[in-house]
Amino acid sequence: MKAVYISEPGGPEVLEVRDVDACVPGQGEVLIDVVAAGLNRADVQQRRGFYPPPPGASEIPGLEVSGRIAGFGPGVSKPFSLGDKVVALLAGGGYAHQVAVPAEQVLRVPDGVDLVTAASLPEVAATVYSNLIMTAQLQPGETVLIHGATGGIGTMAIQLAKAFGAKVATTAGTDEKVSTAKAFLGADIAINYAEEDFPESLRRQNGGKGADVILDVVGAKYLQQNVDALADYGRLVVIGLQGGTKGELDLGLLLKKRAAVVATALRPRPVAEKGAIMAAVRDAVWPLVADGRIRPLVAKTFPLDQVAAAHRYFDSGDHVGKVLLVM
Repeated sequence: MKAVYISEPGGPEVLEVRDVDACVPGQGEVLIDVVAAGLNRADVQQRRGFYPPPPGASEIPGLEVSGRIAGFGPGVSKPFSLGDKVVALLAGGGYAHQVAVPAEQVLRVPDGVDLVTAASLPEVAATVYSNLIMTAQLQPGETVLIHGATGGIGTMAIQLAKAFGAKVATTAGTDEKVSTAKAFLGADIAINYAEEDFPESLRRQNGGKGADVILDVVGAKYLQQNVDALADYGRLVVIGLQGGTKGELDLGLLLKKRAAVVATALRPRPVAEKGAIMAAVRDAVWPLVADGRIRPLVAKTFPLDQVAAAHRYFDSGDHVGKVLLVM
């Protein structure tokens, strides 16, 4: 089968398509013939040498796929049949013609979604739901601030938060993306972070109040501003480190606001935790996708042998929604 490997840390040019042995599913795993795989920021960080796979995970990048069930390892008890259309959350291995994955991390494709588009869903749905709802306990009527409005995480988070009855504020780096966040994605407040101080702009547009929940993919660069932007009893959830790993935290302001800072990562969690998250996604998010309240957004697709071009496009930041590899 064909699969993508990273020859050395670097730019998109280090991605190589190689012939490798076919996958063999292990205990509790299902074998999937991959139809499409989603690109994620973690793949870029792995390509650059900053985010190695967890112990025991495949060195092949790719954290989410869609496809068809092609086989079963020993001990699989989930009700799948050969040929079932599914999506899967992975610790690695998605940029390949086949992948073996624990059955707990596999879901049937939601109603009304074609099999290629479905590859845009598992990683972002699991990340957003587990952090906004399971970790931050976002409530109807609360204000949530979501950074990175038009990326895969941002587009899902805006829609999910709106569906759960929250007031949604978001940031983006251009006026065009700000307009997209409001007109296309339904954000109540959209702030151009390149031109405005986002904590001040948020309070001005939100009746003087900060955010009850902030979902942050930036990390250290935004730490002080995020704490400034929190409302009393606010919850800052850091899920990405695009802006660095070390920042200065004003504990006095955090104490004054009785606020909390939480950091989470999905990829290294044990199978049981990922399985619980995927079950929650199936029960809470899939119905919202099926009835159209959440629309999976695909910016562009690339064939597997154009993986370097796909990464160059992803790195440009021009996309709205997900970038996919199609097998």
